Amino acid sequence: MSKFAAIRNSKKAVLRNRVAVVAAGIGVTAALGAGVASAADGGLLSLTSGVGKTVSAQADAQVKAATDAKAAAAKAKLVAAKKANAWVKPVEKYVLGSTFGLAGSHWAHKHSGQDFVVPTGTPVKAVHKGTVVKAGPWGGGDGPAYGNAIVIRHDNGMYTQYAHLSAIQVHVGQWVGTGQQIGLSGSTGNSTGPHLHFEVRTGPNYGSGIEPTGFLRAHGDAV
Repeated sequence: MSKFAAIRNSKKAVLRNRVAVVAAGIGVTAALGAGVASAADGGLLSLTSGVGKTVSAQADAQVKAATDAKAAAAKAKLVAAKKANAWVKPVEKYVLGSTFGLAGSHWAHKHSGQDFVVPTGTPVKAVHKGTVVKAGPWGGGDGPAYGNAIVIRHDNGMYTQYAHLSAIQVHVGQWVGTGQQIGLSGSTGNSTGPHLHFEVRTGPNYGSGIEPTGFLRAHGDAV
């Protein structure tokens, strides 16, 4: 082999090696690029899936919260309606005093209501929703023996009276709700000590009273 032939063959071998190296590099790059692309696709899919699950969970939570709020509002409305239609005691803590129909020197006739013995200043509540038809001294017009008194007309045509009050906190014509505070107990009028005189009446005036504790029991609140 001549000297020039050997050199030419050597250059060809070097060129073939460079081509092989470049080809191998291209293959590695292609393979690496495919791997990166695959990894990117997988990561994006995973990220998208995670976001989707989070959004779905938030949507479910919002739907549940809205449903719960709606149920709570419906329950509150039902409780309010039930309370509005209920009958309650005129005072919370008490000792029963003189009863309805009791005879004695304290009354011109027989006792016309039920006494609830409580300290002066005890909150007095409307036993049922209605409209105030009497409010003032002298029993609101029923006579001085009652002292400061209130009479309320209720939706079933019955009336209730609250007497011997130290303070009146409503006025004639005012609508009051069940359990609403209307005054404070006291010992005004013909009274032997602090208490609330309570009557249930079939009409607005003195003389139309019926036994009040039995009436309250019949309407769902035992005294």
